[in-house]
Amino acid sequence: MSVDDRLFDEEGSHSRENVAQIEPIGDLELLSGARLAEVQVAYQTWGSLNAARDNLVLVCHALTGDSNAVSWWGRIVGPGCVINPDDHFIVCTNTIGGCRGSTGPGTLDGQGNRLGSRFPAISVEDMVNAQVSLFERMGWPTPRMVCGGSMGGMQALEWARRNLCAKAWLTASAGQHDAMQIGFNEAMRQAIIADPKWNGGDFSPSDPPSGGLAVARMIGHLSYLSFEAFQNKFGRRTQDGQPDVFQVESYLRYQGSKFTSRFDAGSLVCLTQAIDRYSCESLEGCRTPLLLTAYTSDWIYPPTQSQKLADLANQAGCPCQYELIDLPYGHDAFLLDGDIQTQFVNTFLYNGPAHTSG
Repeated sequence: MSVDDRLFDEEGSHSRENVAQIEPIGDLELLSGARLAEVQVAYQTWGSLNAARDNLVLVCHALTGDSNAVSWWGRIVGPGCVINPDDHFIVCTNTIGGCRGSTGPGTLDGQGNRLGSRFPAISVEDMVNAQVSLFERMGWPTPRMVCGGSMGGMQALEWARRNLCAKAWLTASAGQHDAMQIGFNEAMRQAIIADPKWNGGDFSPSDPPSGGLAVARMIGHLSYLSFEAFQNKFGRRTQDGQPDVFQVESYLRYQGSKFTSRFDAGSLVCLTQAIDRYSCESLEGCRTPLLLTAYTSDWIYPPTQSQKLADLANQAGCPCQYELIDLPYGHDAFLLDGDIQTQFVNTFLYNGPAHTSG
């Protein structure tokens, strides 16, 4: 399958079955001051710690990902990849607020009801606090590197700001959302909230607001790819035998419908709110070397946002390497590009970044 085909085919890009291990980490004090009780974190690992215990890599997933990093980032993580289980002990968690094993709005209480509207607002900082608690419970060492794209990059940045890892790699990410990103996320949330089945977040697991969630996914998917990718694949072509249906319409409807079988509407609302609120306006005190990669065709997480982080790092004296990659695939390029990212990550992992480039 070509890269162009993979842009429009999500089959295999997410795990079909959640085989994660579940670890209770106790209650979690949230940034808001609220307390989230009896938190569980789902995680998966590959490889093993070496004798020096310095080969752990934490992978953080994007908005709709899960703990199976080998499934959704198979060009970067897994056997034969730059982050591979032969050399690294790889950990990937499902973030709190998600819906693939970690505590989130879809978690059922003792009566079999979703937490729903009772699930408190969370932050990127809370996501990282849950990961840190998991590391403490499991006795895992300081990560050699924390990495992730999009929302995952925000988590990696938070680890780096606290100097809790040796290195951090952010790809197709940002230190804070701009008005366009917040606007797209709000449009997705309103599509869900407008579904009569939403019920303030307290919908039945057997009768979720699938219509609204499908539209939300359609909105999001439009932002993940580039104009060039959409135009080259679809143009104004219509479906065979359906002259009144454009191919792009059929494609978006299919992706929206498929998404409803694997994701919780409450999680999409919760997580988009968390990343909209996140804001890194200074890297003062950060000593963690950073690798920032961005894509020329990524208009929803534009390269200017990575450049801004590189500038903040330079101002703070934080070692930083910023690389702009010229590929036409849009935001999803970070999932599809194995070759160029691999070159930068391999050098970064083993040789370190050039000091304060940008």
